[in-house]
Amino acid sequence: MENPVIFADAFNQFLYHGEQRIDPAQLTELDTTGIVVPYGADNAGVPEQKYRDVLKLLHAMTDEDAAYCVMGIENQADIHYALPVRNGVYDFLQLSHQVSEAANSHKRAMKEKEAAQPGKEKTTDGEFLSGFRKTDRLIPVVTLVIYFGADDWDAPLSLREMYSNTNSAVLAHTPDYHVNLIAPGEMSDEDINEFHSNLREVMLYIKYSRDKKKLNKIIEENPNFQSVERQAADVINIVTGSKLKYPEGKEDVNMCLAIKQMREESELAGQIKGAVETYKDLEVSLADTIKRIAERFHLSESESTETVKQYW
Repeated sequence: MENPVIFADAFNQFLYHGEQRIDPAQLTELDTTGIVVPYGADNAGVPEQKYRDVLKLLHAMTDEDAAYCVMGIENQADIHYALPVRNGVYDFLQLSHQVSEAANSHKRAMKEKEAAQPGKEKTTDGEFLSGFRKTDRLIPVVTLVIYFGADDWDAPLSLREMYSNTNSAVLAHTPDYHVNLIAPGEMSDEDINEFHSNLREVMLYIKYSRDKKKLNKIIEENPNFQSVERQAADVINIVTGSKLKYPEGKEDVNMCLAIKQMREESELAGQIKGAVETYKDLEVSLADTIKRIAERFHLSESESTETVKQYW
């Protein structure tokens, strides 16, 4: 997700239904570490040690004015049942950092002006107390969660869903936070096809990874699966445990061929396992079994030794 093309593609799908409004060239990498919050004993700094997966600054021109937005992506391999709290902390730490930076900037400017023209710099009591001027504005923070699982997302997506059953009058005045979520199992094929990068194939594969018949049909009929970036193929392999086979060093992967090769190797492994068990039942020695398997399945002695010992 650090790839600006993939990052922009995720937000373009979620915010604009695939319309290419966010240009990857408009994105700048930001530090993903958390902010040190001045709480604790004697207001000592307490490092939160929060880390976002990816954080970027969007700098776009809108009607000849610069528009900024801090955009973060969190990758989820598993369902997180306290996600509204965790993401809310991330977002408010980022906003707190902006307030602190604004206050520090004003302090530096005041010192410079005071040195040049003593007594000329004036601020209101409220501005002096907060360090934030009346005319200051925050840059919006948007966090998008990408769930790389095939299960339906059954966790809360807002703080309101996490609160206990309390008086409705009280709940009406409690703070809320909503999670922005991309989950393949919750998306229609039309929604997934709004992606323009290989994130589209990753999401489709994950969505149907539990339905082999449907998955095979999609891969065979969708030409995009004939050339998937290796990084995307690696993601598919890791998050679905598919054990796809494809050559090392190739930049693009033909998923149809990769699945075919995986099946062939799986069938071969089944045949070898059956043969080993038969030889063992017939009380053939390990050494003779290795030799017979090597001859029968055209394996080298080392390959046969390693394979037979798995089933011996």
